[in-house]
Amino acid sequence: MAKKKELNCSFCGRFSRDVLSLIEGPGNVFICNHCVDNAREIINVNHPNVEKNTEMFNSSAKNLPVPTELKFLMDEYVIGQDHTKKILSVAVYNHYKRIFGGHEDKFPDVEIEKSNVLLLGPTGTGKTLLARTLAKILDVPFAIADATTITESGYVGDDVESVLLSLLQNADYNEKRAETGIIYLDELDKISRKSESTSITRDVSGEGVQQALLKMLEGTRVGIPPKGGRKHPEQSLVYLETKNILFICGGAFVGLEKIIASRIKDSSIGFMASDLDKIEENHDLLKHITPGDLIKYGFIPELTGRLPILTYLDELSKEAMLSILTQPKNALIKQYQKLFAYDQVELEFEEEALKHIVKKAMEMKTGARALRSVIEGIMNELMYELPARENVAKCVITRDCAEGKSEPKYISSSKKKETKVG
Repeated sequence: MAKKKELNCSFCGRFSRDVLSLIEGPGNVFICNHCVDNAREIINVNHPNVEKNTEMFNSSAKNLPVPTELKFLMDEYVIGQDHTKKILSVAVYNHYKRIFGGHEDKFPDVEIEKSNVLLLGPTGTGKTLLARTLAKILDVPFAIADATTITESGYVGDDVESVLLSLLQNADYNEKRAETGIIYLDELDKISRKSESTSITRDVSGEGVQQALLKMLEGTRVGIPPKGGRKHPEQSLVYLETKNILFICGGAFVGLEKIIASRIKDSSIGFMASDLDKIEENHDLLKHITPGDLIKYGFIPELTGRLPILTYLDELSKEAMLSILTQPKNALIKQYQKLFAYDQVELEFEEEALKHIVKKAMEMKTGARALRSVIEGIMNELMYELPARENVAKCVITRDCAEGKSEPKYISSSKKKETKVG
């Protein structure tokens, strides 16, 4: 009786008895577990992001934070907006539970629909920061797109597919990882149509763009030119499935509060006329937003239906602005302190100086963004001169310095005493 031939690895020659496993391929080709491990190491050396991306994707499924944990982690980066952070925490938690599943055997015929989010609020209140912070916490790819650059297909401008290109690039062209990412679509209010009646002319950056966004927001397979630009027939495309991509849209929606006030006036009984006039000026009306208000603002009903979670961001108070300067992990003051630390100089802001910065920023009416503009105006001359100074251990920004009336206080590294340079 003929002796059965023992199988061996086609790459290293090891026999089946000497390895843990032997994988068979087409044409009687075999590979052992040792060669598989060696191949993985070679790939990691030449393409270090491949293994990293796979690990991140898997860890997201295993270590998904619950809503209370998400809220706690966002508190470290974003000041205030507790109501919005709670809504976002629940929406994101449910979204990724939907992706990773786990109870298909109990509910085989139930398919959970995607819940995209719409954030409404004045500029500088933290809409972009909230979306970016969530992506950082969850360790998923993140991209920001501007709705104002998108035009209807066939016109000069970006196609809706370009929104996905940045996400794919930020995922190092790992399609599976990109398909579980987060996209923040900013300035959504700018693509509202100009009137409620359908125009007989083409609304290049309005209703046409809304129609083009519908399928992408809901979930579809989109072909993307890997190098950007417009599609053409001979071009190879990368295909992304958008049903698991979370879209967080945002916008200032200037004038929307008047639409809400008008609706409240029409349905209110017993209010004095003076009270209703006050309501129109109150930004807190955004908490009463309904999909009908968005339709009246200029959005098609199909788009509002694909943004089922509506939430608003409050205008920042003086106390919140003061906290934003110093408390978050990436606070502005901490950033400047790190810049000064490169020159071995300790930077300190007096309380009165911080209050003056907040006051000037509030006057600019652009939210937290104004804080950096004000600080840059104060620090620019100082950052120009300081690297050339010798024996400076500490720099103290006083209120007079913040107001431009005097130089900051310097503490000498040699004498260890306070000096005022003028």
